[in-house]
Amino acid sequence: MGEHRQRYNEEFKKQTVQFIQGQTKTVGDLAEELNIPKSTLHQWMSQYRELKNEPAASVDRVRELEAQLKEMSRQLQEKDNKIADVEEELAIVKKAVHIFSKPRN
Repeated sequence: MGEHRQRYNEEFKKQTVQFIQGQTKTVGDLAEELNIPKSTLHQWMSQYRELKNEPAASVDRVRELEAQLKEMSRQLQEKDNKIADVEEELAIVKKAVHIFSKPRN
């Protein structure tokens, strides 16, 4: 006769994923401790994982965050350059409006 499958509600799954993200143990070790199949935990992780809750303990995670920071810095610099260009164009237009709006004698 087959085994009885345990059913878990959504809240339990989310809390379990948050717990896993706060640990430095492997998913396999936690699966043993929680008596939940490793594949089930991986499935829940893919569904409910929130990167902001993860510690930056792993080298891969640190590299990922560094790459993300570098890309965001590059985008910010591009936007700053674009704003500077637009401000310069606006100053030129203001001067032109001022010059051309003077009455001619």
